[in-house]
Amino acid sequence: MLITAANVLAGADLHVIVDGAVLVREGAIAAVGPREEVQRHVRPDEPRLAYPAGTVMPGLIDAHVHLCFDGGADPVATLQGQDDEALFADMKARAEQLLGIGVTTARDLGDRHGLALRLARAVAEGQAVGPRIVSAGTPVTPPGGHCWFLGGEVSGVEEVRRLVRRNAEAGAEVIKVMETGGGLTKGGAKSWESQFSDEELAALVEEAHRAGLPVAAHAHGVDGITAAVEAGVDTIEHCTWMTEDGFDVREDVLGQIIEKGIFVCPTVSPHWPMLPKFFGAERAEAMFDAVRTMAEAGARLIAGTDAGVQRAGFDGLPGSLTFYEHLGLANERILAMATTEAAHALGLGEETGQLSPGYRADLFVVDGDPLADLGALKAVETVVAAGRHYEFGANG
Repeated sequence: MLITAANVLAGADLHVIVDGAVLVREGAIAAVGPREEVQRHVRPDEPRLAYPAGTVMPGLIDAHVHLCFDGGADPVATLQGQDDEALFADMKARAEQLLGIGVTTARDLGDRHGLALRLARAVAEGQAVGPRIVSAGTPVTPPGGHCWFLGGEVSGVEEVRRLVRRNAEAGAEVIKVMETGGGLTKGGAKSWESQFSDEELAALVEEAHRAGLPVAAHAHGVDGITAAVEAGVDTIEHCTWMTEDGFDVREDVLGQIIEKGIFVCPTVSPHWPMLPKFFGAERAEAMFDAVRTMAEAGARLIAGTDAGVQRAGFDGLPGSLTFYEHLGLANERILAMATTEAAHALGLGEETGQLSPGYRADLFVVDGDPLADLGALKAVETVVAAGRHYEFGANG
């Protein structure tokens, strides 16, 4: 399959090839370059797709989703009211919605009964339509802790280790730990409060790394963020630097995050412009400033929406990226956060996230130039995931 367009964002640096082309063969990218050059290698029987006003770019990566939640007013109640088969059917629909907006890889950071692992296999085998799913399986939390209802309650070092091993044996590609509380869980620890001892967290990281798996730490509070950094986690989710009284970005801890190469996923809602209304202008601006401080310091930020929690649908990644534009980041960096950088954070940097020969054919075409206008990301023309070509109704 040959795809030609006005622009192609190619390579690890997403450089622009004007009047470019991408050749896809057997699920991989066979060639990328100027149209005149690439089309010489096309066989007569291979399909050709032309988008003279479009841009071909790597498929988007949403590094933080929860396919088991519906994004409604009370996603926990909805989840608890469904049996596994009904929930699985809804998760399949949400996965297809992700793919329809150009997300070709999604990291699911916590589900029930291994359903995201089951869905990941179904997508890989062509039995379901969706992005590649990197699943954490059951998130690790203390008794009554954040998201306890997903089944991952543990207490003490040995129980922590056993759950990590169980997730690894089930096929998890990342371990998720709820290092602090969260607003989704009623009656649990507050978002700024830590949930695990240093010994438990160290054991979790050691056990995960022994299995070859990265660790993603849910951490809102300053103390929890500090503990996660000390333990050697691979990504910090949310990273809001919350205290009981406000927000406090610790420069020494931020320096360690940067030095250790820990990725940060701020999990920005697509409805971020509404935050001043929900939290108050002063508190919302403090939250914005915390992310701006990390960005300006050089932290490796990646894109994620927390899709599934309240007010976070599965079509929101393009809208959430405008938050970083609001902070003053260049479009080049923002697009990298949702492609090349996110791929590295997920341990997939040598497989996906860029349009280079030998990489998985994960890409999509938009009408317009997202380097000039991020709004172009919402004008999806077509999607290719693992070499499979998809069209999605009015936008495709």
